[in-house]
Amino acid sequence: MGFPSDLTIARGANLKPLDEVAAAMDIPSHLLQPHGDHVAKIKLSAVQELADRPKAKYVVVSAVTPTPLGEGKTTTTVGLGQAFSHIGKRATIAIRQPSMGPTFGIKGGAAGGGYSQVVPMDILNMHLTGDFHAVTAAHNMLSAVLDNHLFQGNAQGIAPHDITWRRVLDVNDRALRNIVVGLGGRLDGVPRQTGFDITAASEVMAILALSTSIPEMRARLGRIVVGYRADGSAVTAEDIKGAGAMAAIMVDALRPNLMQTLENTPVLVHAGPFGNIAHGNSSVVADLIGVHAGDYLVTEAGFGADMGAERFFNIKCRASGLVPDAAVVVTTVRALKAHSGNHRIVAGKALPEALLAENPDEVHAGGANLRKQIENIRIHGVTPVVAINAFPDDHPSEHAAIAEIAASMGVRAAVSTHFSDGGRGGVDLAQAVAEAADEPSDFAFLYPDDASLREKIEIIATKVYGADGVDIAPAASRQLDNYERNGFGDLPVCIAKTHLSISSDPTLMGAPTGWRLPVREVRASVGAGFVYPICGDMRTMPGLGTHPAAHEIDVDADGNVVNLS
Repeated sequence: MGFPSDLTIARGANLKPLDEVAAAMDIPSHLLQPHGDHVAKIKLSAVQELADRPKAKYVVVSAVTPTPLGEGKTTTTVGLGQAFSHIGKRATIAIRQPSMGPTFGIKGGAAGGGYSQVVPMDILNMHLTGDFHAVTAAHNMLSAVLDNHLFQGNAQGIAPHDITWRRVLDVNDRALRNIVVGLGGRLDGVPRQTGFDITAASEVMAILALSTSIPEMRARLGRIVVGYRADGSAVTAEDIKGAGAMAAIMVDALRPNLMQTLENTPVLVHAGPFGNIAHGNSSVVADLIGVHAGDYLVTEAGFGADMGAERFFNIKCRASGLVPDAAVVVTTVRALKAHSGNHRIVAGKALPEALLAENPDEVHAGGANLRKQIENIRIHGVTPVVAINAFPDDHPSEHAAIAEIAASMGVRAAVSTHFSDGGRGGVDLAQAVAEAADEPSDFAFLYPDDASLREKIEIIATKVYGADGVDIAPAASRQLDNYERNGFGDLPVCIAKTHLSISSDPTLMGAPTGWRLPVREVRASVGAGFVYPICGDMRTMPGLGTHPAAHEIDVDADGNVVNLS
């Protein structure tokens, strides 16, 4: 028999009652709001009730630039959290909630994998407690209020061609990327072109992830910019009286969700902001609870260290006030071989045979990407640890090659077999992370708040991406000027670019040099609290592939989900 499927492993889990899982975090039962047998929400009063307790060591898990198949970052996060119990430590894990778009598309779910999973994985990958649906409803409520505002006479004087607020849906549907609304008769609204994004790309989702309380979330929702007047001044959700209804829809969603791993390690699952145009990290409120609930809080940042980790440091840590003690850079043999430039990996297709052949020299050839991502952690004053996520087709000589690259950078590295062996397979990694977290931290933001937006973009482009400079298109330059006139200049920046390269060109592997970052457009998520320059073609509404997972996912006669991956 081959290795069992993730769903088979998950169905065999020996789950503990959630009050016992919470008790392991020293969270009393009166702070729990049960949602069925295996999920509970934690009341927001926990943030204050736990605030005086000692702080856990705060660890962020990032990665090298991933292949289209991903490198097992969530699996490593879960495996590391489980591994701490094998060295006598208590850990809590904090991750994002998966979007159903990728779950029913090519990527599959995001519960981890093998024997390092969050369970029940079918509940996690589907509706969970309805937070995504609340974000969808709140976002679209504002869309409805906006279109009604136009229909009722447009008292705010919103310029029709400067409306920036679209609609969202948690489904991959390319047919909705560009649509026309308001067709029909006079009473059916004002005709205009708009479109849909996936729910994970909603600014409301980013707000959910960065808010620390209901009053703060309400204020952030009010600051959402829906469009601009002819003179360039911003029109907000507050201006058109849409923010209050949004907040009413979002109250329950702000409470983080408690689940557990296969080894009963506590997991806080909350929010799921897009990793390209948003900060791609789980919620601040989950971290504010989890950081007082054990010896270690292990959280995960989306994509590579040039993206999710940079935003974790400069956006999420700004919002939370928490300071990280260590960072993990997940890498795989296949990722570094891909960064040699000798292979082409396509999502949904089998790996090239040559990629699986023993070739430590090819690992070294792709090592430039790992070295740059280690640097990207270090420039924030945080100690990195390299996690070598072992695959069955790897060769010991290739793991040794990765360890040599790490040693040349003066950082710890550990081979981890958490996928096949669970927490005990991550013991070496847990010990290395514990040692790193005990070292003095010198954490610092990459740029000050009062730097100009152009300066912030330039700093990230040159220091994190390795670009020679930035080329800002005339339209983007006008947008930057307008944002600073509107008072948005003190916001951090969240650069929207490909996740498949440290550069803005997805075909450039390794750690490219001799290139410049092209900024073609700049948008403002004022409620979330960042400005995002767009560098390349960003799809905010994915489409389904030729053979999406939606073709196979089904239910059996007893109502159990089958063929979920």
